[in-house]
Amino acid sequence: MRGHPLTQIPAAILPQPLRGMTFAMLAAVCLCDPALAEEDDDEGASAAPAIPNLYLDLRTNFGAVPAGSLSLGFGNTALFTTLQTLQQIRPDNNMLPALPRGVSLPASQSIFIDFPFSIDVSDRISLYGGPTASTSRTDFSDWSQLTVTSWNVGVQADLYQQNGGMFPTVTLQTTVTRAVPDGPLATISLNNVVEFNYALNEDETRGWLAGFQHTKVDIESPLARIGSNLLGYVGGYYQWDNNWKFTGRIGMQSFGGASLLRQTPIEAFTQPIVRLDLDRMDDNDNRLFGITAQIAWVPKPAYQLTVRTPLYAVRN
Repeated sequence: MRGHPLTQIPAAILPQPLRGMTFAMLAAVCLCDPALAEEDDDEGASAAPAIPNLYLDLRTNFGAVPAGSLSLGFGNTALFTTLQTLQQIRPDNNMLPALPRGVSLPASQSIFIDFPFSIDVSDRISLYGGPTASTSRTDFSDWSQLTVTSWNVGVQADLYQQNGGMFPTVTLQTTVTRAVPDGPLATISLNNVVEFNYALNEDETRGWLAGFQHTKVDIESPLARIGSNLLGYVGGYYQWDNNWKFTGRIGMQSFGGASLLRQTPIEAFTQPIVRLDLDRMDDNDNRLFGITAQIAWVPKPAYQLTVRTPLYAVRN
C-alpha cells in the first residue's frame, strides 16, 4: 500500500495496547495485498486506472445523546460526540462545578462535520484521513464554537473478494482517531471493523452482511476511563436499477462502562443497535449521495443522522 497514512503516525503517540493492535491490523493488510495482486494477475484482471479516485468524503452529522451516556455505535464517527464531551468536562473550565458528585453526565446534542480526504488506491483498498469540526450543547451549556476537535486516519481493504464464488467478500477497516487540542482528558481511539458480504447475484446488487466491530479508547489521564466496546451485527442490502441502494444492519453492542473525573460513572451494558443507509450510486458503484440513520440504546436511545455528499476531484 503506497503512502499508507497509518504508517506515518509516530509510534510514540499511540499507547502500547493501541500500538500493538494497530500494527497487527496493518501487517494483515500489507501481507494480504501481494497475494491479492497475484490473484488478479492470474485471473487476467484489468489494470487499475492510472489515477485513482480522489475525493473529499464530506459528512455532516447530527447526534443526540441521553443523560448518563456516551455516544457509541457503528463506525468511528459515533465517537466524536464522546470526544467533545470529554473536551468540555475539564478541571480548568466552568462545567465541572455544575456536576455535583454522583450526578450523571448531562444530555447533549452535537453537530459535527467530517472532512476525510480519500483515495481509492484500487477496487480493493481505500485510504483516508482528515479533521472533524464540531459544535455541541448540553443541559448545562449553550452551543459551543465550531472548532476542529479531532482528526482521523484509516484504511479499508478487501482481504478477499467473492467474485461469484461461494465464499463472501471479507473487508477490514481500521481507523485511528485523536482528539484535539491536547488537554488533561486528551483521547485516542482505535476502531476495527471486519465485515462479511455475501452477494446473492452476479452484479452484487443484493446480498447479506455480517460483521464485528471493536473500539478501544485510551485517555491520557488517570482521572477518567472508558471501557472497550464490542459490536456484532447482521444485515442486508438491495440496489435498484436506478442505482439507489438500501442497506440495513441490526446488532448488539457490549460496552465496558466508563468513569469520568471519578464523579460520573457509566455502567457497563449490552444493548441493541440499528443502522439504516440509503445511498445513490453511479454505474461504477461510486457513492454520489448518502444518508444514514442510527439508533443505539446506550442504554437509553441515542440518535445520529449523517448526510454524505462526496466531492470528487477524480471519479473513475
